[in-house]
Parts: sequence; structure tokens; C-alpha cells
Amino acid sequence: MKKNNFYVITGGPGVGKTTLLNKLAQTGYLTIEEEARRIIKEQMAIGGNGLPWKNKIAYAQLMLDASVKTFEKISSNGFLPPVFFDRGILDAVCYMRMENISLSKDVIEIVGKCRYNKKVFMLPPWAEIYETDTERRQSWKEAVFTFEKMKETYLLYDYQVIEVPKGSVSIRQQFIVDTINQRR
Repeated sequence: MKKNNFYVITGGPGVGKTTLLNKLAQTGYLTIEEEARRIIKEQMAIGGNGLPWKNKIAYAQLMLDASVKTFEKISSNGFLPPVFFDRGILDAVCYMRMENISLSKDVIEIVGKCRYNKKVFMLPPWAEIYETDTERRQSWKEAVFTFEKMKETYLLYDYQVIEVPKGSVSIRQQFIVDTINQRR
């Protein structure tokens, strides 16, 4: 099921995705929180092993399952205005590729079935705002590498990657709104 009103905002860690999504939400858009950070918090709270520094396969599966479940839930609501996702299903696939976790036929089928709008907004690495925290432990070098792999993955699956320019959150938000309105 292709959802032309579902937009992914992605990129490496620490590039301002959550701040941008919060701004979009403040201006009336439906936004969907990132699954990865929620999963890490949950796994840490319960002492689980589905963490990128403990069990990469379990973590990847949790991310994929949660992303698909969210996609299907929002799809079933029949919501027509634009919906913005903090990362998409392909972010989990990219993680699997980066960690050399083989992609099953089921995963490939899911990626083909659950399609977002062809335009994917990607925030580039931005050293001036990058910082680590309890859930985000990647080095700057890893963050840049993740951005490159994320871009490669979305292009591989036939999405149009639109790089969001660095700037204030208002400038970034307006760039996205203007870009999606160009199709109407």
C-alpha cells in the first residue's frame, strides 16, 4: 500500500529530526515519533537485550516490527493530510545492511508493500548541533557514515532523497512544507 501522504524525515543521528518534527506538530501536522529511541529506552528500562550495543539482530527486529505496526496503524486510520514520520521502515533496513544482518524475503516484501511518498526528506550531518546522550552513543564519524548509508538505502529502494538545508528549525519546516505543496 503506497501512501502518498506519508512523508519520512530521516538522516543520521543528531541532525535535528525530532526538533523539526516537533515544529511541524506545533503548526498542525500529524507527526509520528521515532521508534528506535523509544525501543532503546524501553529495553534499558526492562534490562532487555534488544539494544544496538547488546544484540543488534534483536534490536533491528524490534525496530522493523514497530515501524511496520505504526505504518499499518496510521494507514488504517484513513488520515488524508500529510503525515510526517521520524524515520521510516527503511531506516531499520539500513541498520540491518550496516550491521550485515541478512534481509529475509519477508523484509523485502514489507519494504515493497509499505511505501511512503516518493519524496524523502533527509537532514545532513551537522557538527555544530551534534551531541550524544544515553540513547545516542554514535561518534561523529559514525553519524556521518549513517547518513551516507541512509541516503544509499533510500535511493536503492527508489525514493527521491531531498536534502533539507541546514538552518533554523523554521527555515527547515518551511522548506518541507513548500516542497510537499509543489505536488498539489
